[in-house]
Amino acid sequence: MPPLIAFAGALGSLAVVRWAYRTAKRVNRELEEARLARVAETVSSTDIPTLRRDPNTGAYRPG
Repeated sequence: MPPLIAFAGALGSLAVVRWAYRTAKRVNRELEEARLARVAETVSSTDIPTLRRDPNTGAYRPG
């Protein structure tokens, strides 16, 4: 009986390792897709208005 328990434990361990490996690969793939999407949607510097100080109020405003 003990060899059967050891064999079952080894199979269970392999199943857990396989599951963890696949989960890590899936998570890394999702993170890479999110990173690439974020890089693709960045705005060029010409689209971002610069801030200039309003001489009357002293507040910074786009312009």
